[in-house]
Amino acid sequence: MSSEAVVVIDFGSQYSQLIARRIRECRVYCELVPADTPWAEVAALNPRGVILSGGPASVYEPGSPRAESYVFESGLPVLAICYGMQLLAHEQGGSVEPAAAREYGHAVVELIDDSPLFADLPRQFRVWMSHGDRIAVLPPGYRVLARSANSPVAAMGRDQLIGLQFHPEVVHTQFGKDILRNFLYRICDCHGDWTPGS
Repeated sequence: MSSEAVVVIDFGSQYSQLIARRIRECRVYCELVPADTPWAEVAALNPRGVILSGGPASVYEPGSPRAESYVFESGLPVLAICYGMQLLAHEQGGSVEPAAAREYGHAVVELIDDSPLFADLPRQFRVWMSHGDRIAVLPPGYRVLARSANSPVAAMGRDQLIGLQFHPEVVHTQFGKDILRNFLYRICDCHGDWTPGS
């Protein structure tokens, strides 16, 4: 067991396993866990951060998956991807609504505010979008970090809580691995000392 870990909370995304793989490629141990995993199990991993996956649900649908309270109360850094970002907005006091049209495919995002998540990246780059909802109202205290032509809130953040509407884990997103590495090293303070089998 590594002395540091990141927990990936699975909301049913087809890319959840890929997120875990990308984290391990950055030499950080991680475990993919169901959304209802209790804190005791997560705490046993000595997590440095939490990643919320995407998923097919809409946050305003009855019975849609929710994050356990510890996700936002533990003080751990959170990177919320796609549905995870919408859930972050919803549970932090923002508003999510259906987009005028589902967005699926390449988009160009423009960085409009500084964040260590985007350190050393160009101001514009190509990303992969796959979503039908969008952030309508930011949660209190959050800033828009990036936008695209169809997503006015392509990334948002407040302190160590950051949401991405796009998918950094897929190869279609330029600098996706750099974004994940920045989250691990610059925000979660991981050291990248894990190797498979250690």
